Amino acid sequence: MPGTRKLGKPTDQRMAMLRQQVTDFLDTGRMETTVTRAKEIAPVAEKMITLGKKNTLASRRQALSFMTREDVVTKVFKELAPKYAERNGGYTRITKTGPRRGDAAEMAVIELV
Repeated sequence: MPGTRKLGKPTDQRMAMLRQQVTDFLDTGRMETTVTRAKEIAPVAEKMITLGKKNTLASRRQALSFMTREDVVTKVFKELAPKYAERNGGYTRITKTGPRRGDAAEMAVIELV
């Protein structure tokens, strides 16, 4: 179970949102979201990149079971994993950008290093 933050959602909705956001984040490499969501996305995204570095059939199936699009899994295994082959973790960066207009939620940009 990733993280301990409930994010105001039941477990099934929270996991669906997390799966989709991790998939979109790894597809684009950058995402603007709230700080708490970014802190939930980062460790899961890093785990997906680590699975890509292993590059076995089992790790590919694990990634496919979490991410929602097969083309993103292929991108992680073919492009992102070799890019971070020499790096031992720390593939993401969270930068706070200030409050959101409307509800004043603290916003952040999460990006691949």
